[in-house]
Amino acid sequence: MKEAEKAAAGLLYDANYDVDLLKQRDDAKLKLFTFNHTPFTEKEKREQILTSLLGKHGKNYIIEGPFYCDYGYNIEIGENFYANVNLTILDGAKVRIGDNVFIAPNVGIYTAGHPLDSRRRNQGLEYALPVTIGDDVWIGAGVNILPGVSIGKGSVIGAGAVVIKDVPDGVLVAGNPARIIRAISEEDGQRYS
Repeated sequence: MKEAEKAAAGLLYDANYDVDLLKQRDDAKLKLFTFNHTPFTEKEKREQILTSLLGKHGKNYIIEGPFYCDYGYNIEIGENFYANVNLTILDGAKVRIGDNVFIAPNVGIYTAGHPLDSRRRNQGLEYALPVTIGDDVWIGAGVNILPGVSIGKGSVIGAGAVVIKDVPDGVLVAGNPARIIRAISEEDGQRYS
């Protein structure tokens, strides 16, 4: 079994010394370097780079630079997606992002984790667990989403939250670790009317 297959299966894999994975990350870094240094006015070129990098994307999406990821091919984004500056996605496993998702600056989405014991960690071993973000989600500035987390449809993640466990549909979560603050209600829809 190749190291990328181990990662996809949630097994420990060699992320630091495997030649194939290192080359894949280098290829992604080169594309990201070009993307991050292409003027925002060259929209077509930036879109071509992202299309060659991402596993899947909707027709209407914007990723502001700089943007960083490990591989790119494990990232799937839906329609009407917007990511502000400094989005980092460590995509050793799948990252699936639904439609109408908005991500504020300085957000990290991490599928990668490391063993607690130093012997295996020093061997370059890590694991990757998929992250899923449902439709109509807003992720505030400086949020960190950890491996294996699913965020439910219509939820809002408050700025600075560290999301360590699944978030149900339609709630506001915040804090470190993130916890449910309250349900999002119809009153919220009328707040700025």
